[in-house]
Amino acid sequence: MQDYGQYEFSKREMLCSVGMFAALATAVSYLFYRSALAFALCLPLWGKFLKLRRESLIKKRRQELARQFLDGMQAVSVSLSAGYSVETAFELAYRELRTMYDDTAMIVTEFRYIVIQLGMNRSLEELLLYLANRSGIEDIQNFADIFAVAKRTGGNLIAIIRNTVLCVSQKEETRREIATCLSGKKMEQNIMSAIPALILVYVQTISPGFLDGMYHNPAGILIMSLCLAVYGLAWFWGRKIVNIEV
Repeated sequence: MQDYGQYEFSKREMLCSVGMFAALATAVSYLFYRSALAFALCLPLWGKFLKLRRESLIKKRRQELARQFLDGMQAVSVSLSAGYSVETAFELAYRELRTMYDDTAMIVTEFRYIVIQLGMNRSLEELLLYLANRSGIEDIQNFADIFAVAKRTGGNLIAIIRNTVLCVSQKEETRREIATCLSGKKMEQNIMSAIPALILVYVQTISPGFLDGMYHNPAGILIMSLCLAVYGLAWFWGRKIVNIEV
């Protein structure tokens, strides 16, 4: 089964990443240095860029899995309230999820695996803990731990699952409200991040020789390097400010 802490780029995603990096390296080398050597010096940063890109995609995938898992547990809770056993509730939830998502969706794949493994007499708590460890998602890990303890101690599984689903739902609602509130600020941050580069483009287009003194000499290279460092620091700082975890 899939390890959600790892990410393998598809051919399309890799080509997209290469294009993004090439465009970024070209922009930096031309706007700040006007030098092909600067582009060559940017190439060692490809590994760091790919790492950041992978981390971003992993985060998005985990957020989507958490949302889908909530749908799955709500379906389980409904089946339990109807009087079905926990194992049967997961099987019915799997059928319900297939009507909500296509067969390649992460939660459908996970519930299909759980149902198949239950048919092979594996314990549900073991399967949930396995999913929790692979997902790296706090909500799933908490649910799996609570479920395992309740199963061993004979707790009220219906009430526990219902309360857990309620808590996760409230947390997801809070996360969406924060994302909605920050969407405008993130757009502003992206625009503000692009303004310095756009100013350079504008100046070099309107007055081609105005910045010639900043290129191909030690003082100019030092000044432009400091500007680039401040620019990069401001971009990362801005991303940190608008990146709020719930």
